[in-house]
Amino acid sequence: MWARPVTVRDAVEMWLSRCFDAINQDIIARLMKYEPDKWREVTVPVAGDSVFVFKTGTYGDVIECDKQSGDYRIRLVNGSKMYARAKDFRGVYFDKLPAWRTMWSFSDDFDDRWFRKQGGLEIMSELGFRVYEHEDFGYFFGIDGAGYDFYEAHWIPLYRARGLLWHKPEEG
Repeated sequence: MWARPVTVRDAVEMWLSRCFDAINQDIIARLMKYEPDKWREVTVPVAGDSVFVFKTGTYGDVIECDKQSGDYRIRLVNGSKMYARAKDFRGVYFDKLPAWRTMWSFSDDFDDRWFRKQGGLEIMSELGFRVYEHEDFGYFFGIDGAGYDFYEAHWIPLYRARGLLWHKPEEG
């Protein structure tokens, strides 16, 4: 039995240490090298993402996405705007894998079920995670950033999106 964490950050730190498997990104890179056809990035494009639009042969930025229709509004580098479906473009990233050298997978069935059945992929993409799928081993995710507080920007919002209440209620 564990004591209930006092703050949200304490709860998130405990959640990360107990319910996630941390994986050195070099391991993922090697697996991708040896089995490239078994891997694919499944990160959902969100507003602000840079993309390459196949039809135009040029780059742009996602302005917004209509979740009901699946249409994305994109501002191209020449300033024009267009609508496209996710299959019509790809995300543009600095590198094949996220900048942060650690990646994770859920080790807890509840989190994994949330991810697979309750919109976890979309939520994690909106929170700045890049998500990959291996056909045998499932999902892995990482953070494409550096130089800021990952807890404030990614982990605490993910904890809240999961609806977890492991911390003591805030007073006031």
